[in-house]
Amino acid sequence: MRMHPVPGTPADGLRESDELRESDGLRKVGRLLAGGGVAVLSGAGLSTESGIPDYRGATGRARPRTPMTYQEFTASEDGRRRYWARSHVGWRTIAGALPNAGHRAVEELRRSGHVAGVITQNVDGLHRAAGTVDAVELHGALDRVVCLDCGRTSTRRELDGRLTELNRDFRDTGSRINPDGDVDLPDELVHAFRVAPCAVCGGVLKPDVVFFGESVPKPRVQQCYDLVDAARALLVLGSSLTVMSGLRFVRHAARTGKPVAIVNQGATRGDEFAAATVAAPLGETLGRLAAHLGHPHPAS
Repeated sequence: MRMHPVPGTPADGLRESDELRESDGLRKVGRLLAGGGVAVLSGAGLSTESGIPDYRGATGRARPRTPMTYQEFTASEDGRRRYWARSHVGWRTIAGALPNAGHRAVEELRRSGHVAGVITQNVDGLHRAAGTVDAVELHGALDRVVCLDCGRTSTRRELDGRLTELNRDFRDTGSRINPDGDVDLPDELVHAFRVAPCAVCGGVLKPDVVFFGESVPKPRVQQCYDLVDAARALLVLGSSLTVMSGLRFVRHAARTGKPVAIVNQGATRGDEFAAATVAAPLGETLGRLAAHLGHPHPAS
């Protein structure tokens, strides 16, 4: 494999310490960020420290579950009932989650100019909550709802109130939350759940997220390509890059000669394209990097 050179030296703004010298990969990531203008691609692993599980865990093996597909949701009233019942329980965990040290460090690096922009595969809104309000949410966000008939968008909090009113006898069974914000429920609870229609036209409501089997809107994909093209390098945080949705940006960066670095707990599908990889906890690692690179990067 041909390794892309990692630009920058400690003189670019990173003072090497014993902590950074202990890992060659971490030192390379620090030098990459020190040069400024880095695009970030984040995945589910960045949010695990906020109490939201990822899809694969540190082993890289997929967690056993059957996610909702776009085809099932749109074709079947029973499918929509299953989704909204399970998501009604899981939403409380998502809504109560707070940005962790990793999200805060990414925002610090963005404010200091070391990070030029953020693309996230996550639907939890935690980058926004940390202050990165312009993060491109590749797969949408669970805190928004869209009507498939009239196109109206509304807040998930509004819908949650309506669902609670319609299902006063519904009880949370305390099931473990899944990565996409729902839980597994007994069939009898799902069958009794009442789904709320659009408050304007009575149409079908869907979370404003990209389901399995659904395509990311082309303008959003292009926005991500543009962000990568404008950046000096690409840093992947907490993604196994198993699906092409995120891997394509890594391949694009490598193909156009931009260095790629990956910080993730476990191997990723993009490791072959990386000039540096670090297997370490995201919050602690990014916090250390942000502390060393906290001063603003000089404008180029």
